[in-house]
Amino acid sequence: MKFGVPLGLVHPGVWRDLAVQADRLGFESVWLPEHLVFATDLSTAKYPGTSDPGINPVTPLFDAPAYLCALAAVTTNVKLGTAVYLFGLRHPLITARTFATLDQISGGRAIVGVGSGWYEGEWIAAGVDFRTRGRRLDEAISVARRLWAEETIEHHGEFFDFPEVAFEPKPVQPKLPIIVGGESVAALRRAARCDGWISMPQTLDGVRSQLDKIHTFRSEAGLEDEPFEVTVHAYELSGPDEIAEWEKLGADRLIVRPWSRTREALPKLAEFAATYIR
Repeated sequence: MKFGVPLGLVHPGVWRDLAVQADRLGFESVWLPEHLVFATDLSTAKYPGTSDPGINPVTPLFDAPAYLCALAAVTTNVKLGTAVYLFGLRHPLITARTFATLDQISGGRAIVGVGSGWYEGEWIAAGVDFRTRGRRLDEAISVARRLWAEETIEHHGEFFDFPEVAFEPKPVQPKLPIIVGGESVAALRRAARCDGWISMPQTLDGVRSQLDKIHTFRSEAGLEDEPFEVTVHAYELSGPDEIAEWEKLGADRLIVRPWSRTREALPKLAEFAATYIR
């Protein structure tokens, strides 16, 4: 089992130290969330299944791939992922460049975690139709894949249109992994067509139905034999014996949070590593 660290669940002041420690202790990856902007009108903040999305408009927001580039400079082995990035909110020339740069700077350690998004306010602020976010994401992924692989491309799609361009440098990784977040049917179907899925915080029982759907979608698309990685946010582990149960379900990576407060994060991460990481 691979273990990841959710940097977004601690104060940004300790992101660097936590990433460095995760790298030293043998954690496989660190992850940053992403929002572009928060509107002061909270009526546009309607997180599915909740009455209070917990948004504070003055919360400090950072460009996640840019911050991960900084972390790449102080780490050696740990992979650097977004959980998740609003890939469809920007033009794919921008997003493809952003993650190719991260992969180059990190020596091939980037993981492109993407999602269609749930928060309408930032789409309104950016002047982009929130209702088209799923189709925009699909098209943006398709364009980025080509930019990362082909010598030159031109594209004429529903949302993006540009003449032939060259795109260099390519990512270090021959196939920059795109993993999709979300638990709606549309998100799971999108994940099945990409390189992996990343869950919301989940339990063993809660994640089973999501994985069953993904397996069905991959089989329907004839992709069941292609590489695919399952990442689960699993914050409440009962002990080392639980890891085998996650592996039986098909999880490849658990993003864990063995602390409850920022000041506990560094020592608790070391305790977790001593128990779970060989």
